[in-house]
Amino acid sequence: MTETHTEVPTLYPPPAEFAANANATEELYAEAEADRLAFWAEQANRLAWQTPFSEVLDWSDRPFAKWFVGGKLNVAYNCVDRHVEAGNGDRVAIHWEGEPVGDARTITYAELKDEVCRAANALTQLGLVAGDRVAIYMPMVPEAIVAMLACARLGVMHSVVFAGFSASALRARVEDAAAKMVITTDGQYRRGQAVSLKAGVDDALAGLDDSPVEHVVVVRRTSIDVPWTEGRDVWWDQVVPAAPAEHTPEAFDSEHPLFLLYTSGTTGKPKGIMHTSGGYLTQASYTHHYVFDLKPESDVYWCTADIGWVTGHTYIVYGPLSNGATQVVYEGTPASPTEHRHFEVIEKYGVSIYYTAPTLVRTFMKWGREIAFAHDLSSLRLLGSVGEPINPEAWRWYRLVFGNDRTPIVDTWWQTETGAAMISPLPGVTSCKPGSAMRPLPGISAKIVDDDGNELAPSPDHGEHVTGYLVLDKPWPSMLRGIWGDPERFTETYWSRFAEQGWYFAGDGARYGSDGEIWVLGRIDDVMNISGHRISTAEVESALVGHSGVAEAAVVGASDDHTGQAICAFVILKAHHADMSHEQMVDELRAEVSREISPIAKPREIHVVPELPKTRSGKIMRRLLRDVAEGRELGDTSTLVDPGVFEAIRASK
Repeated sequence: MTETHTEVPTLYPPPAEFAANANATEELYAEAEADRLAFWAEQANRLAWQTPFSEVLDWSDRPFAKWFVGGKLNVAYNCVDRHVEAGNGDRVAIHWEGEPVGDARTITYAELKDEVCRAANALTQLGLVAGDRVAIYMPMVPEAIVAMLACARLGVMHSVVFAGFSASALRARVEDAAAKMVITTDGQYRRGQAVSLKAGVDDALAGLDDSPVEHVVVVRRTSIDVPWTEGRDVWWDQVVPAAPAEHTPEAFDSEHPLFLLYTSGTTGKPKGIMHTSGGYLTQASYTHHYVFDLKPESDVYWCTADIGWVTGHTYIVYGPLSNGATQVVYEGTPASPTEHRHFEVIEKYGVSIYYTAPTLVRTFMKWGREIAFAHDLSSLRLLGSVGEPINPEAWRWYRLVFGNDRTPIVDTWWQTETGAAMISPLPGVTSCKPGSAMRPLPGISAKIVDDDGNELAPSPDHGEHVTGYLVLDKPWPSMLRGIWGDPERFTETYWSRFAEQGWYFAGDGARYGSDGEIWVLGRIDDVMNISGHRISTAEVESALVGHSGVAEAAVVGASDDHTGQAICAFVILKAHHADMSHEQMVDELRAEVSREISPIAKPREIHVVPELPKTRSGKIMRRLLRDVAEGRELGDTSTLVDPGVFEAIRASK
């Protein structure tokens, strides 16, 4: 039986009370439009500079930008010391919640400052100097954040490697960066079980012919036995607590490298994305203040990302701490020990700002709203979305179930390479359309263009969707400064597609809506060409999830002799539709896609599956689904939570 569709709002204005107290106003756009560089200078001056900058932007050596030229600052000082000096040392910086229930710590800014200073002194004693590289391979424990800040304090570049990555992935990153040190933990918790992490470090380093690593510093987390190399390996708790809690931070040039972050690189060598200090911190701090409407005296902020990804760098470490935020940091998975865990954490700490990924929202949808409704979520006043386009159905569910149909949602578009949010609603200002990131933030310039670089026009909501390339046509402060050791690859990867115009090509497809708002449609390689019609996988997925029986969907393009490419869909059904006949469900879903997008977009194949292949960060591995759809040998499955999911998918085919 097909459910009837009820009318739902297409536009969600901010609540009047929220707008009246919002950090951002419409004037912010006008200021940035009137004088973009003066606007960015004003944002930079929200930070503490030891030496003021003499020039906002030097764009003479494009595509290599220099922002806030001549300025000097210390990133860690801006994130910790200045809040203590301002009298806010007793403010909670981090409410840390471990995966085992009851394992929790509260860390004030004064305590965080002391710990960062001790760690900086300990790392100096172990031989680190400004310009060195350190690999951080850790779960979400407070010491991981301390390690990042200690590196920033010393002018040492950190390269955080997601703790779910394999030893070979760690090895590639250590080798490429020539890291002098690895900071890790003895182990980590995975769904209640303690598993070794240190053993992976040893495997990674054993595979290096000429290892640059002088020390491996190990935090005790699980107290499991770990292999040990005398002279190289050092316990954190034997060197950091013994170090002095006083450390004078050195000011570094605005363009001093802050960190390397490697894109996971599904094929070929991973790319070491380089970010520097002044410009990155300016945009991280600015966007966190305005996009999340942060009130540091009263808000409790929670970004559910991992520090292994750029979201964790910008919106757990550098953005929130530079703004003096109180935040929740959670170590575990959303279903450990039960599916109530995230809601219990929100309730426990009175979380007011919650920032998560659409994949997790859809997981909550699959579990059912009853779990959320068993908890008091009334503290939530702002919701955020990051990582991929969010489909309108999930957007509305998120607002209704988490936000009592009243909270604004900021759907943010950005990348590892952009460093900070680029396109997003401003809460209190923007009337939102579910599923759209809306418009570039003040100070940011983006366009949607065709193959020849001609800007596309907004399209009526019910007219033909014209998909183009999303480009950034003006430099921005937190932009990447290159690929580590490979300037040619940097130019080729990001600047060659529209080299004549001098634009950065984001790699994403997008379209304009009827009011000129931007709808990001996912990676351009996820835009399928069906009989000459370009159709986004994200749009088809959104249409499938719009059916009341579908919990989650993933769509890929597969070769087709007739149409060039055909659409293959993999769907997970909600429990109450699981007993519907396969043929009936497939027919309904095809009709849904036809109605929502076009008959051309009807999938050739729809497979009902029990689970989708996901990494530990929740990303669906569409590359592997393409292998399944094409009948190829599977590529690397080492980063998946459950590689065995493919047996179930193949069985469903």
